[in-house]
Amino acid sequence: MNGYDVKALRRDFPILDRTVYGKPLVYLDNTATSQTPRCVVEAIQRMYYNNKANVHRGVHSLSQEATDMQEATRERVRRFINAESVEEVVFTRGTTEAINLVASSFGDFLENGDEIILTVMEHHANIVPWQLLGRHKRITLRVVPINAVGELDMEAFRSLFNERTRLVSVCHVSNVLGTVNPVRDIITEAHGHGVPVLVDGAQAISHIKVDVRELDADFYVFSSHKMYGPAGVGVLYGKRHLLQAMPPYQGGGEMIGHVSFENTTFAELPFKFEAGTPDFVDIAAFHQAIDYMEEVGVERIASHEQELLQYTTGKLMAIPGMRIFGTSPHKCAVISFLIGKEHHYDIGMLLDKMGIAVRTGHHCAQPLMTSLGIEGTVRASFAMYNTFEEADSFVDALRRVSAMLG
Repeated sequence: MNGYDVKALRRDFPILDRTVYGKPLVYLDNTATSQTPRCVVEAIQRMYYNNKANVHRGVHSLSQEATDMQEATRERVRRFINAESVEEVVFTRGTTEAINLVASSFGDFLENGDEIILTVMEHHANIVPWQLLGRHKRITLRVVPINAVGELDMEAFRSLFNERTRLVSVCHVSNVLGTVNPVRDIITEAHGHGVPVLVDGAQAISHIKVDVRELDADFYVFSSHKMYGPAGVGVLYGKRHLLQAMPPYQGGGEMIGHVSFENTTFAELPFKFEAGTPDFVDIAAFHQAIDYMEEVGVERIASHEQELLQYTTGKLMAIPGMRIFGTSPHKCAVISFLIGKEHHYDIGMLLDKMGIAVRTGHHCAQPLMTSLGIEGTVRASFAMYNTFEEADSFVDALRRVSAMLG
C-alpha cells in the first residue's frame, strides 16, 4: 500500500521479533487481542515510576497529576468516537463489563414480558448478561438469523419489533465471520419504533472509524486491548439522558455524592458508574494507544488489512477441502475456516508448532456455531503490523498441516 511502511511499524512491537518452537512468530490472533506498541508500554512504565497515586481523592500533586492524566484520556476517547461530552464516556474493565453495566442498570427499567432483539452472531458477552437479567424478570430474547454469506437477515430483523421490544443489542462486527453489520440502518429502524440500541464495537473500533453521533448509537462499547492498548480497560459510551436516568451499577467509593446510614446520593456523570479505584495507570496509557492508531491512520490500517484479507483468502481457497465461514463482501480482516473433516483444534496445534498463532474453538459464539452446524473453526485475524510474507507463511504452513492430517 502506497506510503504504508509495515516494516517500520513492526519495529514498534518487540514481541513480533520472538520465535515459537524455533520458528519466527506469525501472530494472527488479533481478534482475541492485538499486540501493544512500545510507546504504550513506556507510558505504563512512566506512570508507575513518576505519577502513581489514586485519582480524584487527593490534594497532593501526584494525585492531581494522575487525575489529570486519566481525565485527559477520557477527553481523548470522546474525540476519538466523537461523543458530545466527556460525561458520556464511562471507563470499565472491558467490553464485557460495559455490556453487563447496561444490562444491570438499563435493565432495571424492563418489566416482565419485555423483549430484547439480539443476533445469532453475538459474542457470549452480548447474550449471557441478558439471560442473567431474565433470571429476575421474564425477558424474551428475539434472535435475528443470518443468510448464506453470513449477513444479517434484515427483513427478519424488521419483523421482530412489537409493542414489547425495549432494546436492540448487536455487534458492529462479528468476531467469527468478520461481517460488518449495517448498524446505522439497524439504529434507524429501531429508533423508528422508539427502541434504543447498544452496539458492541469490540471488533470494529480498531478497523472502522466510529462516530457515535453519526451512527446515532444509544450505547457503544469497546475494549482497549483490541486496539493496541493495555488490557483491563474498556469504554461505555452512552447518550447523556440515558446514563442520567440509569441507576448506578456498583456501589463504593468515588461514585457517591454523600453517604450516611440513612441515605446516599450519587456523583454526577460519568463518575456514578465508576465505583472504586479505577485502573488509572492503564487508562492513562490508553491515551497513547489512541494517539498511535490515529497517527498511523485508522482508514490506512483498514486498507492494509483488507489487502491482506483478499490476498490470503484467495490463496486459502486453493487448498482442497477449504471452507470459509463468513464470505460477505462487507467484512473485516477475519478468516474463520475448516479443512475437510479435520478438527479445528488439531489444525491450530500443528500450526502453533510452525510458529503460527491462530485461534481455535467456538470463539465465545456457540449459538452461531450451532446455526452453522459446526462445533468450531480455526480463525486467523490480521492487524496493522501483519505482512504479506506472514500471509504466505501461514498458507504454506496450512498446506503442510492439511497434508499431514489428510
